[in-house]
Amino acid sequence: MVLQLFGSPVSTCTKRVAVVLREKKVPFELHPINLASREQKSPEYLAKQPFGQVPYIVDDGFVLYESRAICRYIAAKYAHQGTPLLPSSSDLKTIALFEQAASIEQNSFEPYASKCGMEKVIFPRLGLTTNQEAYDQAHQTLDMKLAVYDQILGKQKYLAGDELTIVDLFHISWGVLLKAGGSDIMESKPNLARQVWWIEITSRPAWVAVKDGVQSVEKY
Repeated sequence: MVLQLFGSPVSTCTKRVAVVLREKKVPFELHPINLASREQKSPEYLAKQPFGQVPYIVDDGFVLYESRAICRYIAAKYAHQGTPLLPSSSDLKTIALFEQAASIEQNSFEPYASKCGMEKVIFPRLGLTTNQEAYDQAHQTLDMKLAVYDQILGKQKYLAGDELTIVDLFHISWGVLLKAGGSDIMESKPNLARQVWWIEITSRPAWVAVKDGVQSVEKY
């Protein structure tokens, strides 16, 4: 049975999962969840995802939520098809560097990029007022964090080393909202903007296919 993806077609975390599914050439059926009507808080949804957030998947009866966990699961289960997205080596140091990169994205990028995206893009779409002070603080902190990214990417192609991993892809869905909110911060550091990182990962066909909304994929 084809993998089932439950989420909003335009949510950042649903897009994160869809990118990895497409990179791994995994067919899936999208079940659109209406966030505006708070469908994610319905008893039926909470029975699968008790935190009431999107997305979750059902894979042959196996239910999994949290987008990063889903992406790891997909990348591991389908390791031998599509784009390799996990460390190919069993070397402990390679794995440790991958986990280091994963920690960097989750702790030094997303909290600040998501805050900027919420304040400048998501809140206005919902008719809410932007907290400029909160945005400025998050943007300033992110700028400092990206200065360190620039140092790292001056020495290697990707965040975990010289091979693309899911960690690089994790940055995309919130990163593109920075520009949508009027910031060029992702292009402001030379090693971030160079062809083999930000420009490269946001030009990948898997992202181009979902950037305007996730759709089901019947087969490859």
